[in-house]
Amino acid sequence: MQLPAAPDLADLAHTHAGPMHWLATATATAAVVALAGLFQPGPAGATVTAAPAPRPAPAPEAAAASYPLECAGAPHTVAKRASGDLDGDGTPETVAVVHCEAGSGTPPSGVYVLTRGRGTNAPARVVATLVAPDQHRSVTELAVRDGTVFATLLGYSSLDVPRCCPDEKEQVSWRWRSGAFVRAGRDEARSA
Repeated sequence: MQLPAAPDLADLAHTHAGPMHWLATATATAAVVALAGLFQPGPAGATVTAAPAPRPAPAPEAAAASYPLECAGAPHTVAKRASGDLDGDGTPETVAVVHCEAGSGTPPSGVYVLTRGRGTNAPARVVATLVAPDQHRSVTELAVRDGTVFATLLGYSSLDVPRCCPDEKEQVSWRWRSGAFVRAGRDEARSA
């Protein structure tokens, strides 16, 4: 038995790749990709979408709060503020250093803890006084870190010390424990 002779490859039309051949191939490939995109399988089973974590409420605004200060008709100034979660409830509180405006000297400061007011538009409210103005202290530094309030207090060793020039310095901190702010600190002598 004799096999037919193999055709000459040069005579076959599909072995000559010309521009029309490549255009037809590209068109066919694009059509297959487009159809594959239309016929995708649906989702496999139910998917659980986690709800976004609730955003914590912003820290209370110190400027709008009402402070227990006696300024004899003069306005008060919020000199410093720091915020953080002090009681571990996930909502930040604000610590504010506030004093009466004075023309000269160093007015005593009050250090107050603020929480959000009740209601959507209620101003912040004072929930604790860490330093009362009648303690005659001024505050040079204030920070809140890891639920602890840190402050540097300046004061006077006697009534003979001019009110412009405090001669005592104390580093203090407060931490919320068992429903109250507990104070820790150390005194440092300051040269006048």
